[in-house]
Formats: sequence, structure tokens, C-alpha cells
Amino acid sequence: MAKKTDLTGQSDDQLSESLGNLKREQFNLRFQAATSQLEKPSRVREVRKDIARIKTIQAQRNAASGK
Repeated sequence: MAKKTDLTGQSDDQLSESLGNLKREQFNLRFQAATSQLEKPSRVREVRKDIARIKTIQAQRNAASGK
């Protein structure tokens, strides 16, 4: 699970790359859940929250640059 302090230190490009990786992982986890092969169900929630954290940081940066 990524912490907010870790994410705020990343550049915009790094955040976009992390977001893409997490979305890919989320897709794979959903696939595993559908086929009953999911080993760690709590990981689905962690990934979802990490995606939300990154999107929040991106939105804050966009709002700050727009002012």
C-alpha cells in the first residue's frame, strides 16, 4: 500500500505510470476473483484505495496549477 507521502514525492509522469500499473493489477485481480483463484482478497481493496490516492493527488496538482 502506497502512502500519501510516498506518492506526493513522485513526478506527474511517475504517478501516471503507477496509476496504469495499478489499473492493470486491478483488472487482473477482478479476473482472478471471477474465476475463484484470488489468493489475497484484501489486495483488491488496497489497489482500489491506491488508485483513489493517486487520482486525488493528480486532481490537487491540476487545481493548483490552474490557479
